[in-house]
Amino acid sequence: MSPITQYFLQHFNTAVHLRQIRFFGMEHSSMMIIAAVFLTIGACKSKNADTDDQRFKLLLIWFGFALLIVLSSIPWEFSPLTSRPSFRTF
Repeated sequence: MSPITQYFLQHFNTAVHLRQIRFFGMEHSSMMIIAAVFLTIGACKSKNADTDDQRFKLLLIWFGFALLIVLSSIPWEFSPLTSRPSFRTF
């Protein structure tokens, strides 16, 4: 586990009120899990589709939602949720 996540778990009451620590401790991981659930649901629903057109439409919808969730949960350097650089300068 990263030091940020460890701090979040050890000091939950204070860490919830700190935006950057809350993002990495709770929001980032929960949104990635939700995206994985969307991928699983989309794959299962597409297997039960009657035609190929319906199958690909279901895949596009469910996988598109999962992609949007993943892209919105990545800690970009321009994101208002966190101010973390793309590359660290140790």
